[in-house]
This record gives sequence, C-alpha cells and structure tokens, in this order.
Amino acid sequence: MTALKEYQRLESPGVWRAEPEAQRQNVTVSFGDASLSITDGAGRVLSHWSLAAVERVNHGESPALYAPSAEALELLEIEDDTMIEAVERVRHVIARRRPREGWLRRVILWGGSAALALAAVVWLPDALTSHTVSVVPEPTRAKLGGQVFRAIGRVSGAPCRSPRGDRALARLHTRLLAPEKGGLLVLRGGIRDTVALPGGLILLNRALLEDHESPDVAAGYVLAEAARSEASDPLERLLDHAGLIATIRLLTTGALPEATLDAYAEELVAAPHVPVPDEALLERFGKARLATTPYAYAVDVTGESTLPLIEADPMRGGGTEPVLEDADWVALQGICGE
Repeated sequence: MTALKEYQRLESPGVWRAEPEAQRQNVTVSFGDASLSITDGAGRVLSHWSLAAVERVNHGESPALYAPSAEALELLEIEDDTMIEAVERVRHVIARRRPREGWLRRVILWGGSAALALAAVVWLPDALTSHTVSVVPEPTRAKLGGQVFRAIGRVSGAPCRSPRGDRALARLHTRLLAPEKGGLLVLRGGIRDTVALPGGLILLNRALLEDHESPDVAAGYVLAEAARSEASDPLERLLDHAGLIATIRLLTTGALPEATLDAYAEELVAAPHVPVPDEALLERFGKARLATTPYAYAVDVTGESTLPLIEADPMRGGGTEPVLEDADWVALQGICGE
C-alpha cells in the first residue's frame, strides 16, 4: 500500500526498545511510503516497520505505544500528535481494506457446521442403515424375524402346524425359493395375504391355501413377496421404522427394543404392499417355471390391473413345473384344521 501523501515526509521523535528488558533509546521516527523507519541520533537505522503490520498496544492512551506486529517484542513510544494521527489514519485505511478474516472464519465455521448437521440429518441415517443391513449376520436377522413374528402372533394367534402340513410347507419353500434361507408359516388371520420378515421367513394367510383349487396362487404370492424382499430388504424396512438411535443400538449390541419390534409388527400387518415391478415378477416366475396367470387373476379377478402378467406369462408356451404333489397340496390345505 502507499501511505497518505500528506504524511510521506513526516518525522517525529520517539522512544524505542528492541525487547522488554532492553534499554530505551531516543530515536527519530520517519513516516515513509509504506513503512516506519526508526533511526538513532547518528542516523543509523535501528528498525524498519511495515505500516500494514503496525499494531497499537494501548488504544486511547497517551503517549501512544506501537509494535511492529502482534507477536513482536519491539516497542515504540510516540507523543507527537501529528505522527500519531498519521499512523492511526493509515491503520484505519488498512483495516477497512483488509479481508475480515474473523468474519470469514465464522462464516466458514457456521457453514461447515450447518453442512455437517444437514449431512447428519439427510445422509447419516440412510448410510448407517445401509451399513447395518450389510453387516448384520444371518443369526441376528433370524432372531429379529422371530421376535417380529411373535409380536404379530399376539394378534394372529399361533401358526398352523401339522406333521404332513409342515413337510408340505418345507417342500413348497424348496420348490420356490431354494437355496434362499428362511421358511414359510401359515397364519389363521392377522395378515392380508403375505408378509416377509428379516431372516427370510414368509407368513401366509390360510385363505391363500383354502380358497383356491391349485397351489399356483399361493406359490405366486410367495414369489411376489420374495421379489419384494429382494427389492427392499425386510431388515432395512425394520430399521427405517426403528430410527437412527435403534439402528445404532442394533449395530453395537445386536438387539432392538421390544417396544420397537411390537410397533413395527403393528405397522407391518396394516401397511399396504409396496408394488413389485412386472418385470421382476415375470423374471421370478420364469425362473421358478410357474405361470403368472393364476396369480394375476387372484390379485384382480377382472385381470385389468394385472394384464401385463397375463399377456407376458412366461409359461404361456408351456414348460410349467408342478408346484406340489397332490398329497402335499391336500395336506397344506388342511394345515389349519377346522
């Protein structure tokens, strides 16, 4: 910077010391183009200060005390009012032109804090949920699924069981979903049609077995629920409901609060199904060698909303494989008894 022109040849007496313990010296202070020069009586330059860095040590007091910077040990005492005015005017001009580092630092700090807070609200829950879903072992998934099932069971009652029916259910799972983990259970009520739980367990309403002449409809609902679970992991859905704190608890302790599981069970049986894209269903049915048409008409008796599944039935040209032997199907239809 260039000092104010009216002060460029200004000189005044002063008292200077090189450090706190040094002897004070009478000096001449010269106001230069961009600096203050301090010389002794013989004209030797003792120090040279940049006007841009000069700091006043005793604001508002007289005589004025200056230092070449905030950290310097040198000290200059000036009593001449004209020199003091010159230095102060230059310092004021410099202060106005200097970037406001404190303000900028605060803006950066506040902005960074706000960004971190926003990331914590928007990004952290999803990222933590995804991480937890990826690291939770199968035994823990099965345990959580069992706990949710018991919560549902307080409304639906115990699952339907019989030796022959249990064997038929196991064969149906093997036929449709092997080698996927989990199993199938039939409930007397409490759910609309099917519900998937963490660990691979799929629950079926007894009506899917008793209200249809062939196992193809029940098999179709099982495949649809499996496709839904493939698109949206049941554990992820549970953690989305449970929230961030419960997710952290699961990650650190391997367990969720019973109240959280009970609340999720109530939501699970009442919430409508998430639609499964027709392409995913057709792929699942095709791999299982199962026709989509019986399932499509069971979902919509008119076939209007499920027309793509009817028209693109992968087994339209033949090649379907039986879902169960007749004896297993009969056992399955009677698994809930009277």
